[in-house]
Amino acid sequence: MVFWIALRSATGGSVRLRFFLFTSLAFNLFAGTGYFFFSGVTNFGDWAVVIAGFDAHWLWRALLVVAGMASYYAAVLVVGTALVRYVGVPRNALRRQRKLTLIPYFSAVFLLCAGGLLNPIGIQLVWQSALPGAAGAHSGLLWLRYYIPKGTVPERQSDGIDRNYAWIIVAVALSLVFIFVLGRGIVLHR
Repeated sequence: MVFWIALRSATGGSVRLRFFLFTSLAFNLFAGTGYFFFSGVTNFGDWAVVIAGFDAHWLWRALLVVAGMASYYAAVLVVGTALVRYVGVPRNALRRQRKLTLIPYFSAVFLLCAGGLLNPIGIQLVWQSALPGAAGAHSGLLWLRYYIPKGTVPERQSDGIDRNYAWIIVAVALSLVFIFVLGRGIVLHR
């Protein structure tokens, strides 16, 4: 919600800033809502642990699946509408929409899998968590353009997003920290 509020409030912000807020909104909403579905289907993860001791376990899993599908669909609508309204990409600009959603999607898949490979658990963590979390949860970026409500129009002007080496350097540095520090895991006690 913080990124949605920030994106809506960034009326005078550059298209680069608005796109950053948009991708942050998308990744947070898709991961958060997709996790309900993932835990319900696989009986794996935090929500599976939460419902583990409940009576009628199958019912709780089914509720997680239904809640995940409904909340993920709502997230797709919010993110798709934000792309048009606040980033300023017209509904019919399919080529531009594709470019602005495919690059972040495949970057996330690569970074999460690279970080997962270095984890002490190894490739098993990639298959069980990193890949579903990246490829599955963020897949809304691949198909959200089909669910943008008709009549949604840009509220902001959108120029092209030019290459900015300061942003690239910061992104590469943070990616390296993510892969080589967080990917290995941080031991808080022994």
